[in-house]
Amino acid sequence: MCGIVGYIGHRQAYPIVLKGLQRLEYRGYDSAGIALYDEGKLKLSKTKGKVIDLKEKLEAEISTSGSIGIGHTRWATHGVPNDANSHPHYSNSGELVIIHNGIIENYDTIKKELVKRGYQFHSDTDTEVLVNLIEDVQKQEGVKLGKAVQIALNQTVGAYAIAVFDKKKPDEIVVARLGSPLAIGVGEDEFFIASDASPFIEYTSSAIYLEDGEMAVVRLGKTVKIRKIHNDSLVDPYVQELQMNLDQIEKNGYDHFMLKEIYEQPDAITDTYRGRMLVDKGIIRMAGVDNNLEKFLNAKRIIIVACGTSWHAGLVAEYIFEDLARIPVEVEYASEFRYRNPVIYRDDIVIAISQSGETADTMAAIKLAKEKGAFVFGVCNVVGSSISRETHAGAYTHAGPEIGVASTKAFTTQITVLSLMALKMAKEKGSISKSDFHLYLRELELIPEKIEKALQSNEHILEVSKKYKDASNFLYLGRGFNFPVALEGALKLKEISYIHAEGYPAAEMKHGPIALIDEMMPVVVIATRKGHYEKVISNIQEIKSRQGKIIGIVTEGDVEVRELADYVIEVPDTVEPFTPLLTTIPLQLLSYHIALMLGKNVDQPRNLAKSVTVE
Repeated sequence: MCGIVGYIGHRQAYPIVLKGLQRLEYRGYDSAGIALYDEGKLKLSKTKGKVIDLKEKLEAEISTSGSIGIGHTRWATHGVPNDANSHPHYSNSGELVIIHNGIIENYDTIKKELVKRGYQFHSDTDTEVLVNLIEDVQKQEGVKLGKAVQIALNQTVGAYAIAVFDKKKPDEIVVARLGSPLAIGVGEDEFFIASDASPFIEYTSSAIYLEDGEMAVVRLGKTVKIRKIHNDSLVDPYVQELQMNLDQIEKNGYDHFMLKEIYEQPDAITDTYRGRMLVDKGIIRMAGVDNNLEKFLNAKRIIIVACGTSWHAGLVAEYIFEDLARIPVEVEYASEFRYRNPVIYRDDIVIAISQSGETADTMAAIKLAKEKGAFVFGVCNVVGSSISRETHAGAYTHAGPEIGVASTKAFTTQITVLSLMALKMAKEKGSISKSDFHLYLRELELIPEKIEKALQSNEHILEVSKKYKDASNFLYLGRGFNFPVALEGALKLKEISYIHAEGYPAAEMKHGPIALIDEMMPVVVIATRKGHYEKVISNIQEIKSRQGKIIGIVTEGDVEVRELADYVIEVPDTVEPFTPLLTTIPLQLLSYHIALMLGKNVDQPRNLAKSVTVE
């Protein structure tokens, strides 16, 4: 959940590494540091705080010259956020320096052994233990850096993406990965190292993504040499052409990435179904499904595994698959699924959902499902990510880079992909009529236009936000397809405003949560005319009779909820399975405006990181 950046080549490293860290700050932002090498000197500066704090400190205390550099922005695991625990870390001799994303689980045992050998430690981190283990291997075995890294990593248990530099070998950086992503950008007489490709997109469109259990020696004037960590066997590097462009990772006039990504949803959804959904021909074409159609049609059950917002998308998909394709669906937290000895059959379809494609718990759930013989299908956003490589087949969401930590367009594009899959299965199984199938295709095609219309309520939502920004608690209620949207709306508010919020099925309110309702409690009720509208009206009346403050998310032209609610926010009408794609929009904007009014950092909320690559 940290971000790592490195550069070796003919340019000045500092501006490249600094800008790279700023682009990776979504991965962690409680401390940061950079090490530079120039004319025999290894220089380092690091600090608690954000990358902007590092820039100020570094430029005041060390020279920024040097054509080799590594940098790190941290999400704390071992040791509190402070200067000492920030990366990079020196070895005891001061000749090695390391940056690390991940967790070394057996670090304490290794540390005790190193202490016996005279090593001293100046931080609480597992990373400082690792760099000194590498140095100890160098001394004990008399080997070069690359071999020392390999031997040391074979003694560790855990997850990592690392970059190590030895000032005795100033023409190379050694990198390795297990469970955490690592990309190598390949330029003309230069190399870039990063957690993802965003730090080097303007310099090269060629990248190598290391696979789990691989390490590489990145040496000037040489091709990248990749080996398996466990047995030293050589691996042929596969150089990919990057699809990302610079505009996708800039704010482009928006105040925040989150707001930009909310407004990108019409285009993101269009990009997600483009080429897959041919409305005029009544065809859905998805290679990952088409090439494995018999497995989908013969499956007795679908299991969806995911975490966070992706789990909520999975819950929406449960309703859609069961309603349209008439197949039983179970939705599991990946973090629980992997530890509870689940019952998995060989004819199960396991769908793993992750924006980053690197979520550690979801990766572990995939491996477990594969061990049990199930067919695993991945839904993720990042091309070349671990989940896209680990699953049997899959589909990308084509949402484009999502930089804001609170997920928005990933949620709606995941629902879009899963809806296409459900419709494809329903058509092939004959569980919906031909006319209904065409109706759903036409409605899905119209969703981007309807989201554009929903976004026009932004100024009204701003006024609602002003009214309730000082509330201490929120309750979100929904039924059927929109119950997961209530969960997602509550999560968004918690993530970025730090206001306590809970989502519930509306019918469950009277089984406990109704005790919380008073004149100080705002209750957001998703009450579109589709589904159990009359039942939701009854729930709203129960809230009103207890003086709760009601914010209704309603279908355009609604009259009944307007008479009962304190505020209503309208969304366009659509078929019931697609209502979550519209009702989630005002909830995203509500959370954004409330957080902004409270002075919170909406793109980098406290304690969170975008890509959860540790347990």
